[in-house]
Amino acid sequence: MLVAEDDAALRSVLERGLRENGYVVDTVSDGADALNFLRTYDYDVAVLDWRMPKMDGLEALEESRRKGVRTPILMLTARDAPPDRVTGLNSGADDYLVKPFDFSELLARLLALQRRPALTVEPLIEFGDLSFDAATRELARDGEAIALTATETGIIELLLRRPSQVVTRRMIAEQVWDDEAGAVGSNTIDVHIGRLRSKLAGGRARIVTVRGTGYKVVPT
Repeated sequence: MLVAEDDAALRSVLERGLRENGYVVDTVSDGADALNFLRTYDYDVAVLDWRMPKMDGLEALEESRRKGVRTPILMLTARDAPPDRVTGLNSGADDYLVKPFDFSELLARLLALQRRPALTVEPLIEFGDLSFDAATRELARDGEAIALTATETGIIELLLRRPSQVVTRRMIAEQVWDDEAGAVGSNTIDVHIGRLRSKLAGGRARIVTVRGTGYKVVPT
């Protein structure tokens, strides 16, 4: 998912909390980057602040809709007047949450947005005999659920969104761990990859190591 928020402290809190709940998160600090990311990558859901430099969130929202972006977007803003809510929703936002907010409510709203099949981009990611439901954060093999931790969920989503492409160790650390340096500089990633391999054993998809670079998921 994408989080666009110019307040560094709040952006860090959102990123950490969402990753702890199994999301793979990209973050940007201005509206121009938000628009660029929305047009370049497929996200299950995005959170946009209204007031951002270069291009405000409303402008990024409107332009993304004009360019055909169908990603569900939640506006997160301190602007709480009814006319502001109406403007945000009429401009293409799928939901609107006012700061300060309860994080559990944000999670619930994001899940609700992801359950809207008409708006969700690639709700089901399939590779080999695996299917990953981006709305429920569940992985299944031939329709049978595979139990994963939040960290394993983040890793497998990252790999499945880039099938047969190398995902570097640094990319995994940046997307899945709060302590990027700690993950890169230890065997933490290897341990989680090993557990994932065990859970995928015997299926038609497997994780291979690209020596000195990272990992990729390939058909068996």
